[in-house]
Amino acid sequence: MKEVKIIGAGLAGSECALSLAKHGVKVKLYDMKPQKMSPAHHNENFCELVCSNTMKSTSLEYATGLLKEELSILDSEVLKSAKECAVDAGDALAVDRVLFAESVTQKLKANTNIEIIHEEVTKIDENEITVIATGPLTSDDLAKEITRLTGQQLYFYDALAPIVDAESIDKSKTFVGDRWNDDGDSYINCPLDENEYKAFYEALVSAERVKLKDFEQEKNFEGCLPVEVMAQRGYDVLRFGPMKPVGFKQEKMPYAVLQLRKENNLGTMLNLVGFQTNLTYKEQKRVFSLVPALKNAKFLRFGAMHRNSFINAPKFLNSTQNLKNHQNIFIAGQLSGVEGYTESVASGLLCAIFVLQYMQEMPKVNLSINTCLGALSNYLVSANENNFQPMHINWGLLAPIIAPKNTKRQEMAKRALTEIKEFKKIWTN
Repeated sequence: MKEVKIIGAGLAGSECALSLAKHGVKVKLYDMKPQKMSPAHHNENFCELVCSNTMKSTSLEYATGLLKEELSILDSEVLKSAKECAVDAGDALAVDRVLFAESVTQKLKANTNIEIIHEEVTKIDENEITVIATGPLTSDDLAKEITRLTGQQLYFYDALAPIVDAESIDKSKTFVGDRWNDDGDSYINCPLDENEYKAFYEALVSAERVKLKDFEQEKNFEGCLPVEVMAQRGYDVLRFGPMKPVGFKQEKMPYAVLQLRKENNLGTMLNLVGFQTNLTYKEQKRVFSLVPALKNAKFLRFGAMHRNSFINAPKFLNSTQNLKNHQNIFIAGQLSGVEGYTESVASGLLCAIFVLQYMQEMPKVNLSINTCLGALSNYLVSANENNFQPMHINWGLLAPIIAPKNTKRQEMAKRALTEIKEFKKIWTN
């Protein structure tokens, strides 16, 4: 059996390496630690958690809890280490970061099918089976190499807009329609009168922002300005920008309009158009809920601002996480367009499955969007390539189910776990 080269020993790369090694695959795992550190990393061990120590909820009431259960059924080694190094955090899976990194690193070092090579990779051999899992702070030289392979620069965004659950908005305070298109129905519009806009504006310009790390102190892109930066340029800037109240077929035109756009084909997730932001999560909830239609909105993803490199997955990746023009080169983890710790582990495990199928010329077996794993994989190839943004797991990515509202999540979880257990019989044989 051919060997596999994995670049990056973070959450995705480590899970991919351990999963492949478990199936007898020889792995060469490359990481530039400790010879070279990214601006975010300080621990010499692999699988270092940077932003926080929590992998979010374990409850099946939450999609992230269901994703963990799916990974557990499929025997994720990184998730096992997380559970072994857990600290008390209620129903959330939080870990001792140092112990967690040590645990995963020891598993990698102890596995005789894994050879660890401490060096930075700057060139990709197009003849080797390779998994690139270097994360959002991929080194500049490797980023250039990925650009060479795809023909398009990695995406760098300094701000992302929030996403809300479509079922949680007050539709009685909205109207459907596109600007300048009487027959359009692509947008849900949230109108504000003059007093409502004034209250929203004053809250926005005075709201608390996230303090950026030194390596994130980059000039704002004019084409992707945080909404609070735009607002500080003048009271009416938003009313001449993303909230302009023009082009609609309304008897009485509102004073300002916030538009919501579908984030997925199912229409279960809605993006706040033009509302990329660097406000703290608490402030985003407080300020954006001042828009009448969003008073009780449930945020599936809050906005964020940071240096972030990721591939335009729907344009360049197959559903099996390999490049369309280089079938033997796979992308895993946050570099592929998933967001979050657990999601990165999931991407690494999925990538191992796809690599093994490729190596053994097995029929391609994909999990459906009834499961969190399948839904994440599907998002990467079905999202809009003209506005692709990283995504964490949430219920809106999964296929809807007909069930009473109070049992809908339980039924979705039951459906997902049944499919995962059936899939395990294929994956483990």
